[in-house]
Order: sequence, then C-alpha cells, then structure tokens
Amino acid sequence: MSSDHTSLGGVIVATALPYREDPSAPAGLAVDYDRYADHCRWLVDSGCRGVGPNGSLGEYSSLTDEERRRVARTAIEAVGADGVVVVGVHAPGSHQARHWAELAAEDGADGVLCLPPTMYRANPGEVVAHYEAVASAGLPVMVYNNPIDTKVDLTPGLLAEIAEIDGVVAVKEFSGDVRRVLEIRERAPGLEVVAGADDVTLEALLMGATGWFAGFPNVFPAESAELYELALAGRLEEARALYEPLVAAFRWDSRTEFVQAIKLGMDQVGRYGGPCRPPRGPLTDAHREGVTADMNRAIEALQRRAG
Repeated sequence: MSSDHTSLGGVIVATALPYREDPSAPAGLAVDYDRYADHCRWLVDSGCRGVGPNGSLGEYSSLTDEERRRVARTAIEAVGADGVVVVGVHAPGSHQARHWAELAAEDGADGVLCLPPTMYRANPGEVVAHYEAVASAGLPVMVYNNPIDTKVDLTPGLLAEIAEIDGVVAVKEFSGDVRRVLEIRERAPGLEVVAGADDVTLEALLMGATGWFAGFPNVFPAESAELYELALAGRLEEARALYEPLVAAFRWDSRTEFVQAIKLGMDQVGRYGGPCRPPRGPLTDAHREGVTADMNRAIEALQRRAG
C-alpha cells in the first residue's frame, strides 16, 4: 500500500458494489468480487488516488459480516501499492466501529472512514468517545459528517474537539454548506477537509478542501481526477468548463436514490452498475428518466470536449 499515511486527500472513490444473481445469496444477489476488483483497478488506473469500500454507496449495511470484510480485502488486494484504500467502518456503536477498524488495520488498509453512531442521535461527548475508540485501532481516521442521514451534525466547533484525538486526520464534509470549509480550517487547522457532496466539489476545493471522497468518479474517474487537479492548481476557467456540464448528474449524489443513480450512470458509460440489494429497490420510471437525461447531457459534453 501507499507509504503516505499522513494524508487522506486526493480523489478517493466511494466504490459502488456489483452483484450477480445467485438464488442462495441474500435477496438472490451475491457480491461479484472479481468484477469489484476490476472496478477498483480501473478507478486507480484512471487517475484516482484510491478507493473507499464499504461506504453507503457500497451498501455496507446490506452485507453480511463475511461479505463486508471480503469486500475490503478485495479492494486492498486489487489496488496494491498503486493507491490508498480507506475502508468504511460505520456502525451503530463504538465497539462495532472499532472492531471493523481493527480488521481494516489487520488487512492492510491505509485509513478508515467513520460516521458517528449510525442508529442513535449521540450527544457531543458520545461522538468524541466514538472516534476515540475507532482511532485506537491505529489507522488514520477520516470522520464523516452527514447530518442529513445520521441526525448528528459535526459542527466546526465539535470537529475542533474531535481533531484533538490522535489519529483523526480528516473530515468528509457532506453538509452541503461550503461556508464550513473555511470555518473548519480556522477552528481545526490540522484537519484535512475533504469534499463529500459531488455537486459542491469545485466550490469546496476552491475554499481549501484538499480531497474529494466521491461517488460519481465511479462513472467519470479520469475527468474527476482532472477536475481535482485543475481546482487545486487554481485553473478556474478550465475547471468550470469541465464541472458545469457534470453538475446536473452530480446532484444525484445528494439524493435518496444516489446508489441506484450512480449504478445507472455506470451502466450508461459501459461499466457494470447493476442492481442494489434491499432495502434499495429499482429506480422509479421518473427517476430513471431523470438520471438518464442528466447523464446523457454530461456524456455528450465530455464527448464534445474530447473533440
């Protein structure tokens, strides 16, 4: 794996997980580990810094414990020394999250991504204790602020306290409020701010975010890596020209149907997205039409750009 364990920045892809039909598997869908390994390699070979297995986009909550660990191991083996692997260790409580972090360390991950307790609106003291437990596993920790889903808001003030924990190095900021990037940098200057919502990525990077933990790079990895580099280089006109045609598609990353939408986008560009396990069902006709139209506009714009 990468020797740079001090940073969890760059474009790290929250990987979608492919399934194949198998009547003996949960919901009749078995994880397709070979296809997943190929996808992880493709993302890194396309210019992304690394991958993030077992996130919400990876449907971690629909996996058995055995599947969940094997998914992480598959990503680690597929990427090898060519990128970083930041494993999702989200769990209802700190003892479960620490367990997954310990397994990730044992398996050779570069870091972990962790939500606050997922089934309980924890108070600030409990949130800090949660991250202390996860950090005790010894891997760099990226905390994940997703107040929409968890009902726990890792405010800049709370992040300043969490950042004091040895091993906590970054925050994936998914509130959608780009004003927070500067405030987090002011109040927790040692904490890397990582863009978490695809449709405010450019804005976050221009305000000083140093990473993008992303969903739509599953569909557009090379273009996403280019967008990241343009933004960090301050080449705003070029970055906007690339970003603006993609934003309508990127907005699906912040919607309830984001997993299905990104998998459909993968199908549209010739990669395998495929179905989701319950509780996620198929897109409605209206949603499918919306995703398809937004993706088609993005694809056509990129084709024109390529000349």
